[in-house]
Amino acid sequence: MNVTSATPEAVGHALQELREWLHEAGVRSRRFVRNPVREYRRWVEETGFDYPVSMVVLVDVMLYTFSTIAFAQRVAAGYFPGFLALAALLIIYLTGPPCVVLNLPPRPVLLASLTMAGVALFLMQPVPLDVAPLILIVVTGEVAAITRTSVSTVIGLGMIAEIMFFGYVGHIDGLTWFTLGILFGWFTGQLLNYQRRYLYQERDYQEVRALQAAGEERRRIAREVHDVIAHSLSVTLLHVTAARHALQTDRDVDEAIDALADAERLGRQAMADIRRTVGLLDGHHAPQTPEPGLDDIEDLVSDFLRAGMAIDFRSEGDRGQVSAALGLALYRICQESLANIAKHAPGAQAQVRMMVCARHIDVTITNTLPPGALLRPGRGMGISGMRQRLAVLGGTLTAGPHDDGWRVSARIPTTGQMPCIAAAEQNLRSVLLSMTQKTPQEGT
Repeated sequence: MNVTSATPEAVGHALQELREWLHEAGVRSRRFVRNPVREYRRWVEETGFDYPVSMVVLVDVMLYTFSTIAFAQRVAAGYFPGFLALAALLIIYLTGPPCVVLNLPPRPVLLASLTMAGVALFLMQPVPLDVAPLILIVVTGEVAAITRTSVSTVIGLGMIAEIMFFGYVGHIDGLTWFTLGILFGWFTGQLLNYQRRYLYQERDYQEVRALQAAGEERRRIAREVHDVIAHSLSVTLLHVTAARHALQTDRDVDEAIDALADAERLGRQAMADIRRTVGLLDGHHAPQTPEPGLDDIEDLVSDFLRAGMAIDFRSEGDRGQVSAALGLALYRICQESLANIAKHAPGAQAQVRMMVCARHIDVTITNTLPPGALLRPGRGMGISGMRQRLAVLGGTLTAGPHDDGWRVSARIPTTGQMPCIAAAEQNLRSVLLSMTQKTPQEGT
């Protein structure tokens, strides 16, 4: 009964995800048509391999060039109607722009399988001075650069076996050179992979050093705060005690006033020192009101509207699944983005779009540029702070020029974020439950 009752909900959820995926694919297709370079760059950055975009583009250009030449060789050799060569060309082309449009990350096994299938179709129609085996060399290096050594080794051996098979049946000339080429491609990819791993290791070391430096700075500030408080409170209490004695014993009001004035002066000085010292940790005052959330974004937009900014705000989706942390992050993103528009592009037309989906939340803030405004790269502290805020929640943010204006786009997952906080909340619930269970026994 449980399985039967859950099936319609599961089907509905799957259909919703399919509709969202198709909608996103359509949006990406239109973006790719308008600006393929920008979308390609964004796709490379989202893969997370940290290779330069120019390097990835060069590899894909080599693949398309070799596959196109191999197809032209077969057409020139008289293979008609050339279904095999055309199928091979389309298979290899699937590893390029379709992955960008559909936002599919590169999977080494799938990439190698498609490439080997395409090259096999090419080699079934042999031609003199065939360039089709060069495709295997390029893909071997690409796979070795993005996956583990064991996986790339197996894939490299499979490509060598394919070359040797077609060399054995007499469809390839220069078998030795192509085999050495695959080995060279694998070796080059391994060097790049090791370099990438060392880069990650160095980043981890830098993060550890930064945490150690931050901890040492906090300890130094704590010592300074302790010294300020201990000294100031001690002297202040002495003055207050002297004033009390003066009033109780001698009824000397002037002496009491002088003592209280000194206490007030020292207290103010201590407060100034504490504010200045604590300000090294955070330049903002502690909030006295609850943190804003998703429901406060409309009020935020209204404030900017009353200030004279033109904003088109739209929000779609179920807000009930948005937690307080996600709502605060979305509010800060909108707040920072709208403030930047008001500061750097006064008089611009702004758009705020928010979509709450099943597994993620998308928010996009775009604006036009007024006449005479300069388009500057977004390298300020505001964008960096937004990225750091989203990184804690497992989200991503992109900011940069878009058409004739500026665009800030963020995506935050609604499930699976911050497992450590979820575990802490679970432990806190357990502690509170145990305390509530012990309280009646202690009262009896």
